[in-house]
Amino acid sequence: MKNKIFTLIALALVTASSCKKLDVAPSDAISTGTLVTTTDGLTNALNGAYALFKDHIQFNGTIDMNNMYLRQFYHLSDFASDDIVCGQVTTDPLYYSFTLGHSPSQGNTRYFWYVSYKIITGTNTVISAIESSGKTDAATNQLLGECYFLRAFCHFNLVRLFGKPYSVDPNAPGIILRTNLTDDAQKARSTVKEVYDSVIADAEKAASLMTQSRGVQYASQEAAWALLARVNLYKEDNAKAIEYANKVINSGKFQLSDAASFKTMFANATTSPEVIFCVAFTTADDYGKFGSIASMIYSDGNSGWGEEYASSSLRDAMSAHPEDARWSYIVPAKDGSGNVTKKNGIEMYYISKFSFQNGLPNLSSPIMFRLAEMYLIRAEAEAKTGKSDDAIDDVNMIRKNRGLASSLYSKTLPSGKTALDVVLDEKRIEFAFEGHRTYDVFRNKRTLDKTYWGYHITSLKETDIDLSKKPSGYPNLTVPYTNPRIIYYLPIDEILSNPLVTQNP
Repeated sequence: MKNKIFTLIALALVTASSCKKLDVAPSDAISTGTLVTTTDGLTNALNGAYALFKDHIQFNGTIDMNNMYLRQFYHLSDFASDDIVCGQVTTDPLYYSFTLGHSPSQGNTRYFWYVSYKIITGTNTVISAIESSGKTDAATNQLLGECYFLRAFCHFNLVRLFGKPYSVDPNAPGIILRTNLTDDAQKARSTVKEVYDSVIADAEKAASLMTQSRGVQYASQEAAWALLARVNLYKEDNAKAIEYANKVINSGKFQLSDAASFKTMFANATTSPEVIFCVAFTTADDYGKFGSIASMIYSDGNSGWGEEYASSSLRDAMSAHPEDARWSYIVPAKDGSGNVTKKNGIEMYYISKFSFQNGLPNLSSPIMFRLAEMYLIRAEAEAKTGKSDDAIDDVNMIRKNRGLASSLYSKTLPSGKTALDVVLDEKRIEFAFEGHRTYDVFRNKRTLDKTYWGYHITSLKETDIDLSKKPSGYPNLTVPYTNPRIIYYLPIDEILSNPLVTQNP
């Protein structure tokens, strides 16, 4: 069921400084609908919230097939990283993630902000209906817990994109917290710390309420624990990160995919024993080359635009181990002679992590949490608390299950590497293209190195490209965690309709 409980009740006309009018639907406007306070009615209402992660919905009076929560989240996260290279100039606002040429008016951040708060409002509506009904049976509590989980998940993704990392400045402006239906439409930003505290409180409550399993396409107690492990790691509460990672690992409900099954795990996410929570797409949700996640990073010649590729930086990081099962998601486009094809001088290595569900090149059920992350969260926290041997053991657990049993790390670290370096290197390879890389770099106060050829380099001309050497003399080839553009501007819609918010510098 798609969006049946969401009825927009506010439309604002605001005037920009240029005196040009914008039709703006306030992204945090309260939405209500008719809720039947039965389990079936509440389930259908909650299904509407899940659907918003994958639907193309009306925004600012139109439906743009490129606007979809997950498509924008992956673009805003991954395309800003050093794992993906831009193969050409494009008018799609995803280009701003590559170049850091952000603006408050770019369409992808505006839509992501809007749909995030639409999901949050939907969960708040269901939470209010359940809690006012007085129902406390297990089935109702499960649905209530799922709402708390989704609200926490959306707030966390928002604060990662629009607020500084907690480890950099917990008191910096975060995002607008929406935790009930009685909030004023105009509300100031909470601090990053306040947002994290709210996310943790919601996720903890979610975990306490959810005792039933509805499948990995729905939130569960283990999914709430996985979110708590991730959030606490970002917060640098390493003890809590380990505690919640252990809860998931020791639940016995999941197992790491071996090298063979890993190669098809992303195409079969809803049935993989490694998956904790995914957003389930069906063949009816196959958007083809318009609006799918895969369309920009994969093409079989007809299926997508295929304009962004696995970067030479990532491939160099993986080059020592061609037997690594994780290579299976990096697909070279080859000419008739077997040579890797180039576009604008850039080698075309497609990315297939969001492809081939039911054999369809643009269809997958994107994985939000999986067991491998719990091992590597635990490993990072162990590395940061002096437990280097334990951290290496967890890294080796991943490597063994990715076809690297003969290339495990010994208790002696590689020359020039710390245990944390080893963990972050493994995380980069394991979660390439899954939306983790930029956050792992910047929250650890490191610098992103993008000194390779690609159209992330502003003012690039095709004649500039020389793959025999690294580029130099261009802006933003290296991005330190102190760069203000590691986060995005708040959308102009919010700035113009809400005088209580401040813009990011």
